[in-house]
Amino acid sequence: MKVLVTGGAGFVGSHLVDGLLEQGHEVRILDNLEPQVHGEGGARPDYLTEEAELQVGDIRDREAVARALDGVEVVYHQAALVGVGQSMYDMARYVDINTLGGAIVLEEIVKRRDAIRKVVVASSMSIYGEGAYRNGKGQIVSPSLRSDEELAAKRFDFEGAVDGPLEPIPTPEDKPLQPTSIYAVTKRDHEEMFLAAGSAYRIPVVALRYFNIYGTRQALSNPYTGVVAIFSSRLLNRNRPMIFEDGNQSRDFVHVSDIVRANLLALERSEADGGVFNIGTGQPTSIKQVAEILAERLDYPEDPDIVGRYRAGDIRHCFADISRAREGLGFEPRMSLADGMDELLAWLRNQKADDRVEGAAKELEARGLTR
Repeated sequence: MKVLVTGGAGFVGSHLVDGLLEQGHEVRILDNLEPQVHGEGGARPDYLTEEAELQVGDIRDREAVARALDGVEVVYHQAALVGVGQSMYDMARYVDINTLGGAIVLEEIVKRRDAIRKVVVASSMSIYGEGAYRNGKGQIVSPSLRSDEELAAKRFDFEGAVDGPLEPIPTPEDKPLQPTSIYAVTKRDHEEMFLAAGSAYRIPVVALRYFNIYGTRQALSNPYTGVVAIFSSRLLNRNRPMIFEDGNQSRDFVHVSDIVRANLLALERSEADGGVFNIGTGQPTSIKQVAEILAERLDYPEDPDIVGRYRAGDIRHCFADISRAREGLGFEPRMSLADGMDELLAWLRNQKADDRVEGAAKELEARGLTR
């Protein structure tokens, strides 16, 4: 089939392009080559295969989107401005690119609905806010954000009430959504807009909620990208990774190859149409543990810089319940964290990165977003 991947020159998108080509599809990319990700100059990334057609354009440009959709049967909407912290002070730009841009893509898809066989949209675990927990009575609960008073006192874990402390458990898709950043709100917009339009116009749509992705090709000089890339940038420049709170907060780190496989399964499985699926490993890993693994493998002798402060809107624990993805997509994660880190480290040793983390941290602090 002829497939369009928006954001296909980026981290996840480029790996997805490779996977689609391996399966024999004809692939076109629409990407604006965002300078914060790709650097100034707008050059085609070296890692991007020449087998895919690249159209440089913005998803807010209706004519560019229309050209990119010409003759297309499948759309993977991966394009988005990424960065939780940055989204909290660059709000209009995030909403403009992510929400309005997504709406323009949707309107142009609807015009061609008779030709479109499937749309897969990238959603995010960030829309959950805090993950799911179990209280002392065995009840599943969805706590709100921790209070400033608790965090200022360095009581980072949920203490619970009369029912005892809260235990983090895998987060299912039916957990109430509580996005805590503008970025997360725009990813919820993506998911809900695409599913609503798909239902109304009878276009098969699948939404995939990505957990914390890591792997090769992530933008190491972008201080608002994933935590693995941010830590890697620090370590490559022989600086200590900066960790907020106490480092024991946990996430679900999923390798980009598993994300690609989930996307390919979503294309194959008609029974997944109209569905929402967590894509992760189902295993929690602490932020501190990730920093220590990277430091050890990059031969950096010092401990991470655990600052004890916190960022507004940060959550404590969130990792995926992937039962629905197993059943509805036939998805099973294949890359262990150890093997994924080995692959990443082999790539990192040949990379250079501008360490912009301290500048980003100062920006957040100046705006009162770290305390």
